[in-house]
Amino acid sequence: MSRQATSEPILIWGAGAIGGTVGATLKRAGRDVTFVDIVGEHVAAIRDPARGLAITGPVDPMTVTAPAFTPAELTGTWKRIFLAVKAHHTAEATRALRPHLAPDGYVLSLQNGLCEPIIAGIVGPERTVGAFINFGADWIGPGEIHYGNRAAFVVGELDGKTTPRLEALLADVRLFEPDAIITDDVGSYLWGKLAYGSLLFAQGVGQLGIADCLARPELLPLWRGLATEVLSVARAEGVTPRGFNGFDPAAFQPGSSEAAARASVAAMVAFNRPNAKTHSGIWRDLAVRKRRTEVDVQLAPVAALGARHGIPCPKLAALVAMIHEIEDGKRAMTDDNLDELVRA
Repeated sequence: MSRQATSEPILIWGAGAIGGTVGATLKRAGRDVTFVDIVGEHVAAIRDPARGLAITGPVDPMTVTAPAFTPAELTGTWKRIFLAVKAHHTAEATRALRPHLAPDGYVLSLQNGLCEPIIAGIVGPERTVGAFINFGADWIGPGEIHYGNRAAFVVGELDGKTTPRLEALLADVRLFEPDAIITDDVGSYLWGKLAYGSLLFAQGVGQLGIADCLARPELLPLWRGLATEVLSVARAEGVTPRGFNGFDPAAFQPGSSEAAARASVAAMVAFNRPNAKTHSGIWRDLAVRKRRTEVDVQLAPVAALGARHGIPCPKLAALVAMIHEIEDGKRAMTDDNLDELVRA
């Protein structure tokens, strides 16, 4: 791999929890990083030498200053654009960044959900690279992001090939997460994250943190029901999801034992228990930021695919409906909501 490929400038589109944390680390390491964000106060803080972008928390605190712009201010083109907006803003953001993407460049999706096909439909599959991420971070306010825990980081070409650009990307990603890897099937990780994510969406409707919520023994039927529905749809789609950070897809496949599921849940609790990020981003969207979640581009499409395959997804449907009620101010966020989902 060439030094030129490794040091190619990077445009971070979406300087929130994910993009801000990754971008700050790469900037500190000497990479040429520019940020784009729609929050003007955040942009102003990042480029202000007296303030900068502060990454707080126990993992890797730092403060960096970097070029930062709102989309309307941005000029120029980049060969590497890291997209880190919420999944439901993917199409809008990809159309906005397209004029800034070099003809021989690519967009890397640092997002949850199946965003790569959306990006590929706008800029082309040959200009799209996939990623699976699971580290924990939260946007606190303009110029501040809390980095709560390290976790899996995987990158892959959509066609499964290991290319020079992917190897160069991995070298940069490892500046942030030394254990990052390349995969020949990024979709298997993304579907695994959807199954695990269904548990985080459920945690988001109550008050307990991730570890405490997963550890409630009476909720094991809910965890099994949600994950099994997602994995059943994945199997119908011809995907074999992969596990990470305690989540074992084999423990939630149709016909798997209760003991296997309990062991995987215990492993997830053990992984999440020490983390400074105690609650999911879904919970923060509902409880703190009072905004729409990503449920309509993550769980709702899985339920729709299930219907197409003749696979009932009652737990997912009930959870999606419950989150909509919370978003609309028609339901309070209480742990009783999870007991209701068990009975769904």
